[in-house]
Parts: sequence; structure tokens; C-alpha cells
Amino acid sequence: MEVRNETTVRIDELEFVALARFVFEAMHLHPATELSLRFIDETEMEQLHIRWMDEPGPTDVLSFPMDELTPGTELDPSPEGLLGDIVVCPSVAARQAAESGHSAAEEMLLLTTHGILHLLGYDHAEAEERRVMFDLQRKLLLTFLATRDQES
Repeated sequence: MEVRNETTVRIDELEFVALARFVFEAMHLHPATELSLRFIDETEMEQLHIRWMDEPGPTDVLSFPMDELTPGTELDPSPEGLLGDIVVCPSVAARQAAESGHSAAEEMLLLTTHGILHLLGYDHAEAEERRVMFDLQRKLLLTFLATRDQES
């Protein structure tokens, strides 16, 4: 797991590594699965958003799959591979967090979980897909946060 913070925002990189490991384990991914997570500014995020999604303005998170891995099961974990890249924009996340009433750090953890699920093939274009993905996202993040709080 590679975490790169290319912004001036303070990021607890170890927490994001712990989150990714937690989600990988919950989704039965091979322990050697690779993931890259970058934190970038709004200017670069807007450029990526236009280039890859053909949409103006910066967005909160973008995911770029590599080996098209899918979730495994306890008895049959997914094969080892490169899951892909997730790019998060902390300033967009901070605005969303203020609107939602939680911290920017929690919003970025949510966005990272969301990004991992996209890399695993989850989507939210249709109502049922949205329900499944967002329920799983919520469950994973809340369980991670509860586990983290117990360790503190």
C-alpha cells in the first residue's frame, strides 16, 4: 500500500493503510494486494475529472482500477494483484464533511472506502447498486472506526 500526500493538508497515512488492510481483509483480498492512494489539490483533481470523466470542476474521489480484482470469499480469497489507484481531494472532502457534520479525516476515510469498493467493481449508477454499495461502505467504515476506537 502506497500513500502519497501531495497537499499541505495533514494526513495520518498509517490510518489509511490500516483502513485499506481492514477493507482488504473484510473483502477477502489476497494479503499482498497492492493499492496506491494519493491526496491531491483541487487544480490537479479538476484536470483528472475533466480528462477521465469529462466533467468540469474538482471532485472528491476518483478510482482507477488495474487488475480488475473482485471480492473473494473466506474459502476462496481473490488472487494477488494490483487493485489500482485512488485519488482523493482533501479540500473537497473538507467541504463535504462540514455539510455532513463530521470531520474531514472521517470524510477522507469514507472516500477511500468508497474508492476501494469502486476498484472491486461496485457502482452506484442504479438505485439497487447504490443501496448495496452504500450499505457495504457504511458497514465497513463504521466497523473500522469502532475497531480503531477500541484500540485507542
